[in-house]
Amino acid sequence: MAGAGRIRDSELIDALDAMAPSSFAGPVWRVVRDDHDPLMCSAVGGRWDDGTFEVLYTSAAGDGAIAEMWFHLSRGQPVIPSRVSYRLFELRVEIDRVLKFANLDAIAGLGVKTSRYGALSHADRHREYPRTQEIAETARFVGFDGLVVPNARWQCPNVIIFCDRVPPDAIKVVRDHGLVDWDRWR
Repeated sequence: MAGAGRIRDSELIDALDAMAPSSFAGPVWRVVRDDHDPLMCSAVGGRWDDGTFEVLYTSAAGDGAIAEMWFHLSRGQPVIPSRVSYRLFELRVEIDRVLKFANLDAIAGLGVKTSRYGALSHADRHREYPRTQEIAETARFVGFDGLVVPNARWQCPNVIIFCDRVPPDAIKVVRDHGLVDWDRWR
């Protein structure tokens, strides 16, 4: 886990600092438990956060958000809830300083083993996530507001927002698309 008291990879800092930020404005999608706020950020220790800062994981496509959640519910998590009730939300995001990775080759150049990207279960995340977490933490450290990265489960990008770097009005709920039909994903 990178953070206070830990020395960051100076080559990674230089590489990310040399990348030009882009802006991102547009719709993104998020799947959350039926009773959860779709704008609630968290530090879950996922692929693009090491647990030291809060992020909002979103996808550029509704199916991309659903595919990510389906993976975690069906194979990724140690216990699958017996009554899975999740909602699909469409959000609108406007952020100024985004680091964009167009494809897996772009992150491979930073030391990510793309052969395992999205292939491992939640229990094996320690074999896949450390480098992506380090990239995200360093991107945040050098001043980016978020990342646009390849979705591990669908042919679309994911948009990862560093919640402490964007104003609250940068992310808005556009529409609640209702309960996810999990039968479609079985």
